Amino acid sequence: MARSKKVNFEKSLSELETIVEQLEDSELSLEDSLKQFEKGIKLTRECQQALDEAEQRVLAVTEQQDGSASYTPFEQEEQS
Repeated sequence: MARSKKVNFEKSLSELETIVEQLEDSELSLEDSLKQFEKGIKLTRECQQALDEAEQRVLAVTEQQDGSASYTPFEQEEQS
């Protein structure tokens, strides 16, 4: 699926944080909560795709002349 515009990661992340705050703190109706949740899921996917694209660019830059990449994935912290 091709996108017509690039995702502004920082703007999307900020908007996602606002949605989370609204869902945690406000008295939204069920319908409004679902709309915000759906919007948040969409933003999360867009942010993840932007991060994946950035990772690929970093890999391309760090690729060694013999074609191998010196790549060590970050370990994710366990969430409790």
